[in-house]
Amino acid sequence: MKSYIPNLLTLFNVFSGCVATVFAVLNHLELAVLFVFIGIFFDFFDGLAARALKVQSEVGVQLDSLADVITSGLVPGIVMFQLLNMAERGGWNLGFFGHDDEMTVLPFFGFLITLASAYRLAKFNVDENQVSSFRGLPTPANALLILSLPLILLYHNNEVLSNIILNQWFLMGLTVVSAYLLNSSIELFALKFKNWSFKDNGVKYLFLIGSLVMLLTLKFLAIPLIIIFYILASVLIPKKGGK
Repeated sequence: MKSYIPNLLTLFNVFSGCVATVFAVLNHLELAVLFVFIGIFFDFFDGLAARALKVQSEVGVQLDSLADVITSGLVPGIVMFQLLNMAERGGWNLGFFGHDDEMTVLPFFGFLITLASAYRLAKFNVDENQVSSFRGLPTPANALLILSLPLILLYHNNEVLSNIILNQWFLMGLTVVSAYLLNSSIELFALKFKNWSFKDNGVKYLFLIGSLVMLLTLKFLAIPLIIIFYILASVLIPKKGGK
């Protein structure tokens, strides 16, 4: 029976992604973000459970990526669609296309994130080198980057930040940067601990402590800063053995 536990956790990720998709389509972005967070929680623990129970399987690997396509690929694409729609219409509104049914092309540009996420996950499944590190930004991290934007709009109540976030050129630029980071060759460290020594995991400990401090002081604004911190720490800090 224990072999089913990791896959069951992954299916909870799938379900969370489906619920998040519904809320994102309805433009209830706060609830969409909540269920993506829940999905990412299950995404973290399904692999942990598989390693702890020694029941890793090829089915589990494939199922995990399929779940991520929904939770960390489709939902961020819909959220970017909605943000671009808001940018065109001049502010927050409810519904799929806003106050009326008029549809423009620009918001669909946001689904570039979904396409890039799907392509990254397909590459990840056949790449045997991404075990102790990642090449390109992992889809859950990218999802958090995109989903932080509506949270900043809702909770920081800062006119300058709102004007930046709801600028269509900023959103289009972020979409392109997001798609690039997902499929780039930049090597990023994975938050996997083989032991608990500070000597072997100093960068990871410093990253976690720094991230916690930023979250406590900056709240949701900390999320994009943490992603930038993660990329810079991976690029600038020398890796042992040339890794």
